[in-house]
Amino acid sequence: MERIKTDVLVIGAGSAGLSVAAGASQMGADVVLLEGHEMGGDCLNYGCVPSKALIASAKAAHGQAHSAAFGVADVAPQVDYAAAKDHVAEVIARIAPVDSQERFEGLGVRVIREFGHFVSPGEVQAGDFLITARRVVIATGSRPLVPDIPGLGSVPYLTNETLFDLRARPDHLLIVGGGPIGMEMAQAHVRLGSNVTVIEGARALGKDDPEMAEVVLSALRAEGVEIVENAQVSRVGGQAGAIEIETADGRRFAGSHLLLAVGRRANTEKLALEAAGIATTRTGIAVDAALRTANRRVYAIGDVAGGLQFTHVAGYHAGVVIRSILFGLPSRAKTAHLPWATYTDPELAHIGLTEAAARKAHGARLEVVRHAYEHNDRAIAERRTAGAIKVMVVGGRPVGATIVGHQAGELIGLWALALANRMKMSQIAAMVAPYPTIGEVNKRAAGAYFSPRLFDNPKVKGIVRMVQKWLP
Repeated sequence: MERIKTDVLVIGAGSAGLSVAAGASQMGADVVLLEGHEMGGDCLNYGCVPSKALIASAKAAHGQAHSAAFGVADVAPQVDYAAAKDHVAEVIARIAPVDSQERFEGLGVRVIREFGHFVSPGEVQAGDFLITARRVVIATGSRPLVPDIPGLGSVPYLTNETLFDLRARPDHLLIVGGGPIGMEMAQAHVRLGSNVTVIEGARALGKDDPEMAEVVLSALRAEGVEIVENAQVSRVGGQAGAIEIETADGRRFAGSHLLLAVGRRANTEKLALEAAGIATTRTGIAVDAALRTANRRVYAIGDVAGGLQFTHVAGYHAGVVIRSILFGLPSRAKTAHLPWATYTDPELAHIGLTEAAARKAHGARLEVVRHAYEHNDRAIAERRTAGAIKVMVVGGRPVGATIVGHQAGELIGLWALALANRMKMSQIAAMVAPYPTIGEVNKRAAGAYFSPRLFDNPKVKGIVRMVQKWLP
């Protein structure tokens, strides 16, 4: 057994762990990184990267079939599903070197390709190595949740970890779960030629503003996605190519393939956390505001910390703990300035408080301002007028924003900047956006906040009339 002493031990080479390892090593710390599976974690291999690549293929197919409005004849796309998956694989391969063992060893990180587990509060074993570290960062991520549904054990099913290995296009894809992953894959597959049925136990896109989510759901229904809400799956049966789902109210749905997209589960089983005195919750490892566990030398970040499960949140968590473990400075993780996006068409993006949450928190002080895409000249030119922005404002400062429409995932970045820096609506209004751009939607939303104050204000009109009398 080889004994290793290091400054920082990182367990898990996904987005969170790689960010800590790279930052800590480049700033002078001695770093050991453990990974028993694939470098890059879920995001690179099974999540963000492959899903967006498949969405791009689906967008290309959809564009061919819906181009007549631009003066270009519609054609029936000839979809080669296996070739689309080759595109996905090529995208992963192009990005993979950034997350590779070779790159991190080049940065000075010692990479050990083994799973790690605690053998004491201060020691982690990984294969034939016993490691002690000043600080340990657990970044083991999450995996697809497989619910306990009667009959599920006897039928083949897909998760995001196996979907991208599928080479033959599903004839009829049944998706259990109407969250972001389920809806993104539903639209991608219907555009690539599959029939798709989504079965959701509550409300589809239920974590988002219902008014704005409905714009997305209506678009998907118009494209042919069957969305069944408030339908709890009670049983699954059948065989490969002929799967049947029964819901609690007695309805039955038949399809060729089944995709489970009902959430995520934190990867903690291999860690032997009890040996280190580390507590868990229903959603992951219990951490405080500084992302510290009950063992003060150990931190947990990213999905395994049980909070928002997004790659950009994992990267943010890495920055929080680097400040603490490298410089000994107080550092806290916050959530109010963290955005998220669903990459359907139209996209749906959000940050801060929803309208409902803002009304509950701020009551009559809340002002909600809106601007519709149909009033944006670039959106009109590109026939992308479905959508709107909604900004929740309290005391002249935005406390939340929801955008549904073309490039919503890009547009939400401005509001992430605003909330992170407690900017005022006046600062957004002072921005000059190039014309014509979709980005003007943000500027116009700020204008909608000030318009009634300027144009519907008798005092302002009185002042203007007075000044006009005195001007030469």
